[in-house]
Amino acid sequence: MGRTRPPYPPGFRVEAVRLVPESGKSAYRIAQDLGVAEQSLRNWVKQADLDSGRHSDGLTTEQREILRRAAAYFAQETGPRRPLPSAS
Repeated sequence: MGRTRPPYPPGFRVEAVRLVPESGKSAYRIAQDLGVAEQSLRNWVKQADLDSGRHSDGLTTEQREILRRAAAYFAQETGPRRPLPSAS
């Protein structure tokens, strides 16, 4: 299994996203400077663009939360799954 670490604090993510357009550095360099994966930084930037309305090619954080809660609700409502009868 791959190594996992706790999520980065929201304030850290916000600051990292702010640096991308303001620093004049590439996302690759900023990611290296901060010690994060470049793809993580790019994902944070894309999510910030969706949340602010600069892009509309994905779900906002709020929409994702609504879907997560709906899925949890319906999973709870349907109860545990019963195994299918075996075809013996």
